[in-house]
Amino acid sequence: MSRVLENIEPKAVFNFFEDMTQIPRCSGNEKAISDYLVDFAKKRKLEVIQDKALNVIIKKPGTKGYENAPTVILQGHMDMVCEKNKDTNHDFSTEPLKLRVENDMVMATGTTLGADNGIAVAYALAILDSDEISHPPLEVLITTDEETGMEGANNLDSNNLKGKILINIDSEEEGTLLVSCAGGIRNIISLPIEWNRCPDGYIAFDLRVRGLKGGHSGMEINKERGNSNIMLGRILKGISDNIDIYLAEISGGAKMNAIPRESDAVILVDPKDKYKVVEEISEWNKVIGNELKTADPDVRIELELSNTTFDKVFSKVTMEKVLAGLALIPNGVQTMSVEIEGLVQSSTNLGVLITNEKEVLLECAIRSSVSTLKFDIVKKMEALANLIGASSSNEGDYPAWEYRKDSYIREVFVNTYKRVYGEEPIITAIHAGLECGLFDEKLDNVDMISLGPNMYDVHTPNERVSISSTNRVWEYLVESLKSIK
Repeated sequence: MSRVLENIEPKAVFNFFEDMTQIPRCSGNEKAISDYLVDFAKKRKLEVIQDKALNVIIKKPGTKGYENAPTVILQGHMDMVCEKNKDTNHDFSTEPLKLRVENDMVMATGTTLGADNGIAVAYALAILDSDEISHPPLEVLITTDEETGMEGANNLDSNNLKGKILINIDSEEEGTLLVSCAGGIRNIISLPIEWNRCPDGYIAFDLRVRGLKGGHSGMEINKERGNSNIMLGRILKGISDNIDIYLAEISGGAKMNAIPRESDAVILVDPKDKYKVVEEISEWNKVIGNELKTADPDVRIELELSNTTFDKVFSKVTMEKVLAGLALIPNGVQTMSVEIEGLVQSSTNLGVLITNEKEVLLECAIRSSVSTLKFDIVKKMEALANLIGASSSNEGDYPAWEYRKDSYIREVFVNTYKRVYGEEPIITAIHAGLECGLFDEKLDNVDMISLGPNMYDVHTPNERVSISSTNRVWEYLVESLKSIK
């Protein structure tokens, strides 16, 4: 079977990356990819550790002339966000990704690509596999479950690592070196459902929000893209203000850390009002289309008669509480940094909306570079939950990575960048969660930097990575490692 990426440079990097796209590695399902990494190390007679969290550490001595250089930790995560379009038939647990190349981009058809963070793993494996690249002693750390709470990093035994320099390869913009990141926490509001019998004679409609771009809830939260869950709540509230409707189902999004692109609801209406509902949706398409004509020009609101029969609906009180929660929940940019121009300081993303038999769940990713502001947003979530008769819980709390004034590894990468590119790199912080915050706590006095090639629309089925940028960053990484003595 021919390989899609076999003739793309750097060949070793894309060879290992394509291997990874054939192995299931959604967050929480990393056993196969973790075992692949262990097998890789054993075949090359490299020291390898696989811990209970399935994190993998592979160690390789420094090359000739680098035996006494400081040990460097190369770090990335093996899991990926598994998102697909509604019309894509793909089982992430068993099926390989369907890769394609368009001009300078590698993409997957109908699904996320997993370049976040498969490219980091591929870089590390290519370095470990080479007998020609000069480098200091290496500890390659590949963690699990980064995308849904950094559980791998949380459960890491720091005694297995000796390095005091860490290179995180989980950034998505060439020419930008990250030196700080936001912390975060996941919040879940659980609203109990009171069910009533479906009113006689009412007809059901499927209501859908489609066509949004979505995106990474940290990197793209400031781009004013539509959140399908928030939008669906707003539309339902507008319709219910003018027409007597009942709500039978509501759902949207797939991951807390992805801005939701698609949301669905089932509403029941009196047959005499069916044309009014059609008119309402027509008006909402105009309103939303106008509001998002630049940020999300392909947005659309769809309505069609449902093929499903419903025997129960939310009580009117439950429906009002759900719509109130969607209207009031903090979402989007909350505060901006005054120290770094253009940097989001705090944000929230209502990433997932679920209806089950007992409750409606509103699941949010909260981010902030300031811990007190992060927990201030948590308090607002708790207040909202109390207001609508719901409960609020939190999980996956992780710290921010604070800026280090004096950094040897930053100097190495800046000087190498100037030598390779002939210009200064951008030094900045990121409004996204990197595992560096946890490593800052676990690995005493570790000196860190984060970088990566150009990637676009990560956490969405439009995710893609630049081939030429991957090659340039590869050469830059290799040259930087040579400079650590």
